[in-house]
Amino acid sequence: MSDERLASPKVREEDKVQETTLRPRSLDEFIGQTKAKDDIRILLEAAKARGDALDHVLFYGPPGLGKTTLAHIVAREMAVRITVTSGPALERAGDLAAIITNLGQGDILFIDEVHRLSRVVEERLYPAMEDYALDIVIGKGPSAKTIHLPLPRFTVVGATTRIALLTAPLRERFGVVHRLDFYNHEEMRNIVTRSAELLDVRIDQGGVEEVSRRARGTPRVANRLLRRVRDYAQVRADGVITQEVAREALRMLEIDALGLDEIDRRVIATIIQKFGGGPVGLETIAASICEEADTIMDVYEPYLLQLGFIDRTPRGRVATKLAYGHLGIPYEKEQPQPRLL
Repeated sequence: MSDERLASPKVREEDKVQETTLRPRSLDEFIGQTKAKDDIRILLEAAKARGDALDHVLFYGPPGLGKTTLAHIVAREMAVRITVTSGPALERAGDLAAIITNLGQGDILFIDEVHRLSRVVEERLYPAMEDYALDIVIGKGPSAKTIHLPLPRFTVVGATTRIALLTAPLRERFGVVHRLDFYNHEEMRNIVTRSAELLDVRIDQGGVEEVSRRARGTPRVANRLLRRVRDYAQVRADGVITQEVAREALRMLEIDALGLDEIDRRVIATIIQKFGGGPVGLETIAASICEEADTIMDVYEPYLLQLGFIDRTPRGRVATKLAYGHLGIPYEKEQPQPRLL
C-alpha cells in the first residue's frame, strides 16, 4: 500500500517515525519469512566464522513485507555500518563512486528499488561487486587517465518489487536471492500484537483479529491500520480497541473484510463493468481509474492475484468468479471478450 493512501502528509511523517520504532531489530524479533530467516542466519554465522564479508543479497517481493528491515537486521547482526540509497537516487556513476569509496571492510550498501539503476551506474557497479575494485577516469581526451582503485570487501543488499526488470548480469552478481511472500494470518496476528505493545495500545483479541485480517498479509499495512484504529478508539470509544471498534474504524477507512480499499474495488469493478470481465490491458485499466499502471502492478495487483480475484493472461487481466461474488455482481460463465486496443 502506498504512503499516500491512509493519512494526511502530517500524519504520514508521524507514521514514518513510529514505523522505524516498530521495526524488528534482530532475526529473533522478526516474525514470519521463516525460510529467508533460516538461510540468512546460516549466512551470517558462516561469514562471522570466516571473518569475511557477506555475499551480496537480493530481496524481492511486494512492498511492505520487510526487505528494508531485513537489510538493517543483517547490518546489525554483523556489527557493520549500513549505507542506504535507492536506484533513482544514483543518477551518475560518480554518485555511486562517492558512496562506495566511503565503505569500510564488511560494510553494507543497501540499494532500494535496485531495478531502477541507470545503465551507466549499473555497469560501474559490476566490477565493484565482483572484483571489489573501481576504475575511475580522471581528465578528458588524450590526457585522461584511469585509476584502478581497490575496495574493501563490502556487501550489496538490493531490494526490488519487480525482479523481472533486473538485467541478467546484475541479478547473477547476487549470491543470495530471497523472495518475501505475504504473511499468513497467524503471523499477522503476532505482528499486530507486538506493534500494539510497542505503541502502548490497549487491544483485545477481537481487535487483533479484525486488524490482522484486513492487513493484506503485509506488516506495513497492519501497522498503519493499527494506528488509525487507535486514533478512532481514542476519540470515539474509551481508548480500547475491541472487535466492534476496529470494524467501525475500518469501515470509515473503506477497508472491507478482506482488506480491499476503494482502489482495489475500482480495479476489479472496472474490469467487470467496463470491459465485460476482461481480458483488458493494464494501461487501459490504469487510464480508466486515473491511476499509474506501475502503482496498480506493484501495490494493488499482487494482493488481488493472491486472493484469486484477477488472472493474468497473454491478452490482459481477467476478473474471476470470486471477484464477481465479492462485489455482489452476478457471474455469467460466457463473458464477452473485448479486443485489446
